[in-house]
Amino acid sequence: MAEHAIAPEALKDNVAAALGALAQSVAVSRGEVTAIVAAGDYLRAMQTLRDAPACRFELLIDLCGVDYSTYGDGAWQGPRFAVVTHLLSVALNQRVRVRVFCPDDEFPVIPSVEGLWAAANWFEREAFDLYGIVFEGHTDLRRILTDYGFIGHPFRKDFPLSGHVEMRYDAERQRVIYEPVTIEPREVVPRVIREDNYGGLH
Repeated sequence: MAEHAIAPEALKDNVAAALGALAQSVAVSRGEVTAIVAAGDYLRAMQTLRDAPACRFELLIDLCGVDYSTYGDGAWQGPRFAVVTHLLSVALNQRVRVRVFCPDDEFPVIPSVEGLWAAANWFEREAFDLYGIVFEGHTDLRRILTDYGFIGHPFRKDFPLSGHVEMRYDAERQRVIYEPVTIEPREVVPRVIREDNYGGLH
């Protein structure tokens, strides 16, 4: 039977004590605990969070990539790519968020946690597909959402909104073909309603 959830500050202290030097920081924001760990300590930190008696995060419930290149209107000075994982302890009724930054912006690589939580398999494939983050040690790292032969990683901030290629069915060839994008790039401008009495009572 699950216990009552402990206060975020107490959970923060438990996580910080369990991770020790493996954590760069452990903080509470908006009632949620976030631990930041270095890429070199990521696997050991994650195993500690799974196995430590005060943590027991037996479930990985989410893992995603983040591209910080335009964060703070481009004022961000840290590494470009991060992996954010959410862990759940059913036994202790508690959750934690773990953030780890990829050391190399040009070739973002982070260890896979698939060996610790099987649920990481598809989440890591999704982050690889959409952000180009490579998960070292993953057993089957390939695209999961985009089509075969897709070029680029569509959740990167520098990926064009129109993409690089378009596909259509060619009746003469009787197959789907891929061609360079033919649509013109456009500015996304919010619609302005100019009626004086718009939304008012008549």
